[in-house]
Amino acid sequence: MTDELPARPGHLTVHHSTLDGVRIVALRGELDHAARDFAEEALKPPAGGTPRTVADLTELTFMDSSGINALIAAHRAALDAQGWLRVAGTRPSVLRVLQIVGVDTLISCVPTVRQAVEE
Repeated sequence: MTDELPARPGHLTVHHSTLDGVRIVALRGELDHAARDFAEEALKPPAGGTPRTVADLTELTFMDSSGINALIAAHRAALDAQGWLRVAGTRPSVLRVLQIVGVDTLISCVPTVRQAVEE
């Protein structure tokens, strides 16, 4: 199953798919204040759906503190649903932001989607 949601403010697009029963949410573009709510909603576990999600950030070109907040909110929602959120494929500049604020110690950050699914 795959689908793509239209671009939102800040030119962020979201593409949903599944891999081995895990939701893959690919974020493309810029995740800033204008796109925070859109991204957070896309990353939260769906009601009655799998609470296991990989945020594929391979094509995310920019993320500010709003993006960090969206990831943390989605992580908490996944835990509340007895699941998890993992981050995969971050560009060096985005990974550096996650490392500076310590998000990488809260949410597993790995190089590939496959690694995130299998971890």
